[in-house]
Amino acid sequence: MRLKLIVFLVVFISNSITYTTFSQEMPPINTFSTEDYGAENQNWGITQTSNKFIYVANNAGLLEFNGSNWNLYPTPNESIMRSVKSMGNKVYSGFYKDFGYWESNHSGVLEFTSMVTSNNIEMLEDEQIWQIEELDGWLLFKSLQRIYLYNLESKQIQIINSEKTITILSKLEGTIYFQEIGKGLFKIENGSSKLVSGNELFKEKRIIEMFYKDEKQFFLTEKDGFYYLQNNQLIPWVINSNELLSKNTIYSAQYLKNGNLVLGTISNGLIYLQNNGDLIYQITQTTGLSNNTVLSIFEDVDNNIWLGLDNGINTINLSSPFKLFVNKDNYWGTIYSTIVYKNNLYIGTNQGLYFKKRNSKDAFQFIKNTAGQVWNLTEVNNTLFCNHNSGTFIIDDGRASLIPDTYGTWSVKRINDSTILQGSYYGLHILVKQANKWIHRNKINGFSNSSRQFIIKDKNTVFVNHEYKGVFKLKIDKDFKNILEIEKDESVKKGIHSGLIKIDDDVLYSSKKGVYRFSEINNTFEIDTVYSKLIPENLFLSAKLILHESTKKLWSFTEEDIRCLSPGKLSKKPIFEIIPIKRAFIKGASGFENIIHLEGKKYLLGTSNGYLTIDLSSKKESVDFSIKIDKVLNNKIDDVQKRVSLIDGKEFESNRNNFEFFYSVPNFSKTSSVKYQHKLEGLNEKWSVSSGANSTLYENLPSGNYVFKVRAYKDNKLCENVEEYSFIVLKPWYKTNVLKATYLIILLFIMYLLHVASKKYYKKQREDLLRKAQNEMELKELENSQKIIKLNNDKLRSDITSKNRELASSTMSIIKKNEFLSTIKSELIDGGNDKVNKVIKIIDKNLKNTDDWKLFQEAFNNADKKFLKKIKSKHDNLTPNDLRLCAYLRLNLSSKEISPLLNISPRSVEVKRYRLRKKMNLPHDANLTTYILEI
Repeated sequence: MRLKLIVFLVVFISNSITYTTFSQEMPPINTFSTEDYGAENQNWGITQTSNKFIYVANNAGLLEFNGSNWNLYPTPNESIMRSVKSMGNKVYSGFYKDFGYWESNHSGVLEFTSMVTSNNIEMLEDEQIWQIEELDGWLLFKSLQRIYLYNLESKQIQIINSEKTITILSKLEGTIYFQEIGKGLFKIENGSSKLVSGNELFKEKRIIEMFYKDEKQFFLTEKDGFYYLQNNQLIPWVINSNELLSKNTIYSAQYLKNGNLVLGTISNGLIYLQNNGDLIYQITQTTGLSNNTVLSIFEDVDNNIWLGLDNGINTINLSSPFKLFVNKDNYWGTIYSTIVYKNNLYIGTNQGLYFKKRNSKDAFQFIKNTAGQVWNLTEVNNTLFCNHNSGTFIIDDGRASLIPDTYGTWSVKRINDSTILQGSYYGLHILVKQANKWIHRNKINGFSNSSRQFIIKDKNTVFVNHEYKGVFKLKIDKDFKNILEIEKDESVKKGIHSGLIKIDDDVLYSSKKGVYRFSEINNTFEIDTVYSKLIPENLFLSAKLILHESTKKLWSFTEEDIRCLSPGKLSKKPIFEIIPIKRAFIKGASGFENIIHLEGKKYLLGTSNGYLTIDLSSKKESVDFSIKIDKVLNNKIDDVQKRVSLIDGKEFESNRNNFEFFYSVPNFSKTSSVKYQHKLEGLNEKWSVSSGANSTLYENLPSGNYVFKVRAYKDNKLCENVEEYSFIVLKPWYKTNVLKATYLIILLFIMYLLHVASKKYYKKQREDLLRKAQNEMELKELENSQKIIKLNNDKLRSDITSKNRELASSTMSIIKKNEFLSTIKSELIDGGNDKVNKVIKIIDKNLKNTDDWKLFQEAFNNADKKFLKKIKSKHDNLTPNDLRLCAYLRLNLSSKEISPLLNISPRSVEVKRYRLRKKMNLPHDANLTTYILEI
């Protein structure tokens, strides 16, 4: 029975704790699973370097997080990494039988150097380094059996041995303290341990954290809460959270810069205490953590709390102005409307209406009969109206009363104390108060469009905005029963998620294109540049505007922020404020955004999975930040990417012209966003469109000099630096300057050869042409010469013929003359007369006259030039009479024809011919006449 009672009490207490945490508003929590960071479950230590990168000691090795990407560096000996500590540009870590430091190489990759190996340290069997601390140029590495002291300057090693287990190593006010179970609390002086207190608590109770507060030294135990040391006495710190601490086992803790405390439990998540020990809140797996076992806690430079869990890594943005309420145990859907009424907070969702006491940690309660879609919550004349898919409800003290005949209503607006105008799915309706009870009086006839957005411009004019039809101006009779006139406004276009609102006497229509103010003079809507700042077209999410009457703040929602316009304090110029926040963090139903004023500068905003509160008083201006190029990858086409040096000016081969750049801004806030712009000088000069992607790829870059530049915007604030990386893509070998010079020389040589060849060719061609022309000329000359020769020959032949005729005529004349004279001589001889003798003498004289021969010789030479010379040169023994005979034979004359010419008988001619043959030594069978003719 007693055992059952104990079990019941444990369950009850656990449920009470869970119930308490269930209704808490929590700061934003970033959760990283093993799939996110790519390593094993457990995370034993966390640190941060000067560039704000986070490093985590994980079972698989050292995790690096730059705000965008996780990188794992496996433990060198494949053991569990237990501790990590950053100092300068190095990250020190400890694990099984080894410790050392990690340092980035020129490519941005961490490389490990073992201090155990380099200093020849002999570690104990199965020894592991669980904690690392730094003091005055010394690094201390704590295992369960030893503390290794390493001087960073002199490289000196000192070892403090322990007989018992060393549980904690802590630095307080410039002194290193450690606890040794069974012995007590020690401090290190001059490289040796010195007992501070041998109190039983220090001997038996495990100390989790030590800190100074109010000039006292405080100690947090594993299971017995806090103690502080006063006059060498340990005194329990009596605080309101002691009962909670007694029910939890504390494994890790961190004393924060603001004086508050964060405690990590074994099985119940995180406990956050004020500096006076009061509980602020407890965060468990139910309310946002990835796991309930907190192995390590770390506070970064931006006051974010990092949790190394038994399964995962979480970041809590403690300093964020946003607090989130998530109902994980009982999902209530998307919130469409919220209101504070009579000190109760009401939440209208798509599943019904819920409420709880304001500022209490009670759970929200469902209001009976309100199951279904809640559209709007409005207070009119101290009465809370709930517009619902089922109709209009009156809400009072957690009870809902449906007004009959009001099915499907959007919202209500006050006409006077006893009359309300109601917008419904099918037009406008009138609600009136009779006998202290609200009833449905009538539907206004003549208009049946859905009237979700409407305003009462004046007592008888109503404007209705329909997202798909536009803005309608309605004139209504004084009794609000009939529509007298309907005018569709043409000055503005209809638009999805458009809005209609009245601020004092101004009617504003809002859409993607901006905010328009209604002009009474022109009876049209006209653009208002001041209000339009609330709805930038490039960040459009919804055109719904929400006015808080109490603060006069006008709110709007964009893809990247929440915007607010409020009246100026000292002038008419309004104050414009932007509250950056990720879209995913405030995601709800577009066009149904809702925000209400709670108190002071605190506001509540409904989302799709709960609500968040915004405390503008804790909103901080964005601090300066910088961007860093983390790595550069390079590869050939279709080749594996390789990490390259981050040193500027590196040269790459022409075929290694594909580059991917990775860059980051260490932003660990869940609500803020970072966007990047980049450009590659040498390829383009304009900045790219801003994007959340933290890498960019360039492929197939041509040869040339390049400078990659990247910058970032964090919550619309520009980073203080522009990170650059310059590099050169070399020309292909066949395009290098040497090769170009070679190409030029070869080209010039080829041109020279071509010039020489062409010169020779044209010279030869010219010569050929000249030769051809000359040949043609010679040919023509030859032809002309031949023609002339022919003509001359013809003339010569004609002359020869003529000469021959003359010669023949002369010869015949001589022959006839001689024959005649011979005849006369013969006749005279026969006459015997003296006178005849005289005549005969005269005739003989004529017959022997050589003048005829000379005349013949001259004619013969003209007819047959050089014959006599030729025959004479051949036969120089010939006499003139022989030559005469040859001449006559040359004329092919017979002996008979020759005899008168020689004045001898034909027989004598034959004798002469014989003698001539002998002189010429002609063969016997040779013909004399033929021989002479062939000469």
